[in-house]
Amino acid sequence: MIRIDVPATSANLGAGFDSLGIALTMQNRVWMEESDSLEITCTDSTDVPRDSSNLIFWAASHLYEICGKKLPGLKIVQENNIPMARGLGSSSACIVAGILGANRFLGNPLSHTDLINLAAKIEGHPDNTSPALSGGLVASAMEGERVYSVSVPVSEKIRFAVMIPPFELKTEKARAALPKEYSREDAVYNLSRSGLMTASLFSGELQNLRVAVQDRIHQPYRSSLIDHYDDVFRMSYELGSLGTYVSGAGPTIIAMIDSENAGAFSKNCISHLEDKGIDGWRVELLSAAQSGAKIVIE
Repeated sequence: MIRIDVPATSANLGAGFDSLGIALTMQNRVWMEESDSLEITCTDSTDVPRDSSNLIFWAASHLYEICGKKLPGLKIVQENNIPMARGLGSSSACIVAGILGANRFLGNPLSHTDLINLAAKIEGHPDNTSPALSGGLVASAMEGERVYSVSVPVSEKIRFAVMIPPFELKTEKARAALPKEYSREDAVYNLSRSGLMTASLFSGELQNLRVAVQDRIHQPYRSSLIDHYDDVFRMSYELGSLGTYVSGAGPTIIAMIDSENAGAFSKNCISHLEDKGIDGWRVELLSAAQSGAKIVIE
């Protein structure tokens, strides 16, 4: 049996809509073993599909088909630490686990680049799958079915306070809230800040993050879908956030924090949420995961 560790991911980072993503030090673990039948269990109480519609099994089966093979079954054990439908790449983690495991069982016929392309094709965009596979901060672009991406390390000066609400927001609903067209001014606004975000996270130029995180493409249109959006954003800046943004399609909100102040921010954030009557949210203090998914032989 093999174990696959896959990091959570946060996409967009404000202005980098569908192009920027970062791996975080929260991870799912999946144990997989070839079998003549399908058996899926969880180490936690998460309700996951136990049949062939399970995304891990589906992704693994898809890779087998590409290689001209049939996958009769798998024994899969899931440890689900990444909350589902919260904008932290839970579906990408399942896809990556499935194709990594299948590739290993088949003798690694696909290269790392091949896996990046396949994962993005399955997911529909690379901003979560690429950092899940490569780690670090990843800028990606798709040309046809090929992903062009670069992973760079994130400065150790930065921590990520991940504020996770007690409700889900489906990506389909969040995408449906977006307009069909944007002005040239809004496009330029986001392009300049997306580039600034990439350079600032890599270099540790913390003073740039509050501007770099600004966005006109998706967050203004999704804010009404997230309860307490304004309160959480305002509170994060009052407590010293360097830049706050909606993670992926939401509803999780992430504040980037100077590592020297991260512990105090996290503690104060929890008490402020409680004081404002914002119930059920939890705060995870994470770092950037500088490496992506990996296989461990057990």
